[in-house]
Amino acid sequence: MTGVWALLGALAVAGAVGVLLKVREGRISRRSPVADLPAPVRDLLVAPGVTLVQLSTTFCAPCRHAKVILRDLADRTEGLAHAELDVTDLPDVAASLGVMRTPTTLALTPDGTEVLRVGGVPKRDSLLAALRPHLP
Repeated sequence: MTGVWALLGALAVAGAVGVLLKVREGRISRRSPVADLPAPVRDLLVAPGVTLVQLSTTFCAPCRHAKVILRDLADRTEGLAHAELDVTDLPDVAASLGVMRTPTTLALTPDGTEVLRVGGVPKRDSLLAALRPHLP
């Protein structure tokens, strides 16, 4: 009987973790700015406007979906650019930015100021609404 309770407990914990991850997917957040932006990220910034820097890894399936959304959004929005950085071989870059999962998208101004970040696949409409005040 103990094994049944252990199984039910494990299922409950796994279900709660799944719900938590689903709720946090694509959520827009604001973080304190990074003191010094790593060079690989700084090299991707485009002036004027906002650059969406997508941090991805080689075997990340959701990264491909995020890339399609972000590239389409950048193509249709004046003052918005999209760049992708594969951090598979750059763990120090991900760590210095406080990135714990991929895809993570950073919205950065030309001077490197972080406007917002999205963990997971972004929701197009809410991302555009959050970026509007920062676009020309």
